Amino acid sequence: MQANVQKILKNINDEIKSHKFGKNPPELYEPIDYMMGLGGKRMRPLLTLLSANLFSDNIEAFIKPSVAVEVFHNFTLMHDDIMDNAPLRRGQTTVHEKWNKNTAILSGDVMLVKAYELFVGLNENTLKETIIAFNDCAVKVCEGQQLDINFEAIDAVTEENYLEMITLKTAALLGFSAELGGILGETDSQNRTYLREFGINMGIGFQLMDDLLDVYGDADKFGKVVGGDILAKKKTFLLIKAREKASRDDLNRLNNALESDIEPALKISAVTEIYNRLNIKEETENKMNWYFDEAFKKLSKVDAPLYKKTIIKDFTKKLLTREK
Repeated sequence: MQANVQKILKNINDEIKSHKFGKNPPELYEPIDYMMGLGGKRMRPLLTLLSANLFSDNIEAFIKPSVAVEVFHNFTLMHDDIMDNAPLRRGQTTVHEKWNKNTAILSGDVMLVKAYELFVGLNENTLKETIIAFNDCAVKVCEGQQLDINFEAIDAVTEENYLEMITLKTAALLGFSAELGGILGETDSQNRTYLREFGINMGIGFQLMDDLLDVYGDADKFGKVVGGDILAKKKTFLLIKAREKASRDDLNRLNNALESDIEPALKISAVTEIYNRLNIKEETENKMNWYFDEAFKKLSKVDAPLYKKTIIKDFTKKLLTREK
């Protein structure tokens, strides 16, 4: 039976809407319902269920554990927003702004606990394998976040440093999402490894795409302020490569633009002009596409029906067509 992505997405959203995280005190649980209700692509639980579909036609039984991944993802976003002092999430007020930081911390903590709770009900062997893989992923996400924080105080961040950070902070969870589908579908360790590597490579590619869209995207379609990374002096792949390739004069211009107090639009324009001169857009696109190609190579090695692997491939390819 062929999986229907839209039907699966509806089932995920229905489960999120109907799930009762808790009631009292309302100040603790209302932020969770608010955060989970902000929407999003639900890419991670979809990836879990489409991966499980490679080995099982009964993926309806796996809705709750797939939602656990989405709850964990939103927990990390809630805490990231606090650390970044971000005012908006998906165009809406962040939890710590709408309530307060202490409430956001506590609500996020409960979300982590509730993510584990959603795994309850799996059989003993599957539950053990799930928790081991989930814990490994959760630690990696925290390691990646700490590296990202460290980078704020380090000037000489290399491409290798950056790729290590996004592999941990962003890609590890996509890797776990895909591997979880293999665990739920009770496939062998080799298939699980290929699925994890597929998700990790996709995650790195998606982060590079985000870096690119932050500079060259259409603000109405991207969903974020274009140039925000430049204004924040964030050490993205683009900035790292520009500093690596720049002549002494260009490097001085780049650093002066980033450190200046000029109008934001002029700062973004000045930095983008240097990126254009150094062909940074093309370099980023090449690196991004290399990781997407590697991801699909890993997926092709999974021992599962071709038509089911095609469903995952088509789903992920649609995510690659975001307007630039």
